[in-house]
Amino acid sequence: MGAWDAWIGRQQVQTDIVDRALAARWLATFDRDISGHGALPQGIHFALCTPQAATAELGEDGHPKRSDSPDSLFPPIPLPRRMWAGSDIAFLHPVSVAQRIERTSTLHSVAEKPGSSGNLAFVEVEHLTRADGVDAVREVQTLVYREAAAPDAPPSPPEPGEREFAEDEWDAATTLVPSETLLFRYSALTFNSHRIHYDLPYAKGVERYRGLVVHGPLIASLLLKLAAETHGDNALASFSFRAVSPAICGEPLHLAMRAAAGGIELGAFASDGRQTMKASAALA
Repeated sequence: MGAWDAWIGRQQVQTDIVDRALAARWLATFDRDISGHGALPQGIHFALCTPQAATAELGEDGHPKRSDSPDSLFPPIPLPRRMWAGSDIAFLHPVSVAQRIERTSTLHSVAEKPGSSGNLAFVEVEHLTRADGVDAVREVQTLVYREAAAPDAPPSPPEPGEREFAEDEWDAATTLVPSETLLFRYSALTFNSHRIHYDLPYAKGVERYRGLVVHGPLIASLLLKLAAETHGDNALASFSFRAVSPAICGEPLHLAMRAAAGGIELGAFASDGRQTMKASAALA
């Protein structure tokens, strides 16, 4: 028996509405045309049914505190650092403005493992998003909990090296520099108060990152935009991503895509070619 077996199978149901203001803010954040949208771009579900913990219920890192309450979806794992490690997403039906949303979240598993930097706990949770009663998005999300960083731990990731991103190895690529403004807007859209995305002294001094960290789902959303620019909106049947290494605010981020056996390979890279995210997709 595992220490957290009592949490396996727990569910949480949230509701939302895809209002025009939210849709407009999402599209504006990604520099997309606001007019003429019925069905919204894939990835909009990241901004639906967001966390609603009261400010008094937040922990030091800005995430909702974990507790042993029967109403708590996540167990009180005694590891302070939390990271969204990746997701496997099935796009079942487009999400449109004015639809009523219901999201059912089910805790699938909790696995504790030793790691090179200390103990780790991996939590898998499935989110089923329904739009006007129709299954729209099924996502299995993997979270990882880690021990506190040592005060003298070297900043992560390392400074960029002299190598360069090999753009010619990809069918399509684009480069942007994620700004503090972009990180703020994405945090606001997703009601994400994790301090590594906006509090530089905390990110550097407590969690020992080299700067503000670009959200994993923000990078995933940018990769979805790159796919849409080639294949059209809502063209993907599935999309999976895995965080490999932190991407730092204010530094060039290369987004790339190429055909692969059975689908599409995507990735995000720092200026020296260090991979920050791996992703794959299949066309509908």
